[in-house]
Amino acid sequence: MDRTLKSLSLILSYPTAEVQAAMPVIADVLTCDVRIPAATRADLASLARGLGRGDLTDLQETYVALFDFSRSLSLNLFEHVHGESRDRGGAMVSLIETYRAAGFEPATSELPDHLPVLLEFLSMRPAREAQETLADAAHILDALAARLVRRESGYAAAFAALSALAGGTADAEALAEMLRQPEDDPADLAALDAVWAETEVTFGPDPNAGCPQVRDMLALMDQPIHRAPGAVAQ
Repeated sequence: MDRTLKSLSLILSYPTAEVQAAMPVIADVLTCDVRIPAATRADLASLARGLGRGDLTDLQETYVALFDFSRSLSLNLFEHVHGESRDRGGAMVSLIETYRAAGFEPATSELPDHLPVLLEFLSMRPAREAQETLADAAHILDALAARLVRRESGYAAAFAALSALAGGTADAEALAEMLRQPEDDPADLAALDAVWAETEVTFGPDPNAGCPQVRDMLALMDQPIHRAPGAVAQ
């Protein structure tokens, strides 16, 4: 297991008493990984100390305000790639199949593209595969790091570390396009209401019950994955 990726998965997870208690060990792991620049390791140690010693309720409120109330800082990676388009569903199914093919079943209610879930999966995969996957998402990681720096959040260090582990340079055009997108302000409640009102919420019978695309997607998610001998998960 790559203990650094596992530690970053935990540091980016919703703060709980269990995660908080593990912060001293997490700090030791992250500060010893020479793949991460020394300055970033120092920032990670500071972040881990803050998460380990802070009031848990305050830490949880800060986390939710950053990552749950702000779409521009969402930890669901496909949010930044596909938004609410239909392509997001197909990408989600593909990612679930990749997890299942590797024998990985996340023990969480989070979506499969949630960054801590992906990092936990990658922590158990070969180093080259993990690095290539992070490199594919490098522009997202760098954009989130930049946005967190602007908000003076210590969580920026976690994304700087992931960028270092990706081992490459993010696509400059893709990064610039992400940074051109307007950022939502969690403190602006009126603006948040307008953003979330874009997705209609309905109650009662499933309005998509007769939609073949939705039925097909659910069927794919429920099908067992049987890997052919010698096949490698993509």
